[in-house]
Amino acid sequence: MLQSDLKQQLDLKQQTDLEQQSDLEQQSDLEQQSETNQQPSKLSHLDADGDIHMVDVGHKTVTTREAVAQGYVVFPKAIYSEIKAADGMTKKGSITQTAHIAGIMAAKRTHDLIPLCHPLPLDKIALRFDYQDEHSAIKVSATVRVTHKTGVEMEALTAVSVACLTIYDMTKAMSHDIIINDIRLVTKTGGKSDYQHQ
Repeated sequence: MLQSDLKQQLDLKQQTDLEQQSDLEQQSDLEQQSETNQQPSKLSHLDADGDIHMVDVGHKTVTTREAVAQGYVVFPKAIYSEIKAADGMTKKGSITQTAHIAGIMAAKRTHDLIPLCHPLPLDKIALRFDYQDEHSAIKVSATVRVTHKTGVEMEALTAVSVACLTIYDMTKAMSHDIIINDIRLVTKTGGKSDYQHQ
């Protein structure tokens, strides 16, 4: 009987200790969450209160800024071979020439498409299209340059994205098994910090 009472007391003490430990852990989690909520946002388009705003670049220095982006349009092998053999010509016209114009137009209109982008007087927009036989793909690259207080990463990425979409639109009658992938920033220079994709 004494042994049973002693076991019950030990079990009760162990349960109490576990509950106290759980309470302490919950309190610690709440404190950490509170501290996190009080820290200013690291996202440039959110202010300290978490409200959306367009970044104020008035205090920044005017420099020459450049960004390069790239992406791929991947085709079924037979379709890729057909497109390359025709040098990109389809019933709708040249897919690369049309995509080239589309990419330039998209870069110039980025601020109309991405809500918090600044309208920029772009100095340069250049697109390049390379056939990649090993991947049955067309590699699309865009280089955008500006002399301003903010960079042109979004303009380069938008140019590539719309150029890839245009190629898809020009060739979708041949196949819907076309994949647009790996759209990314390759480099950016001239701002607060440079970037090089590894």
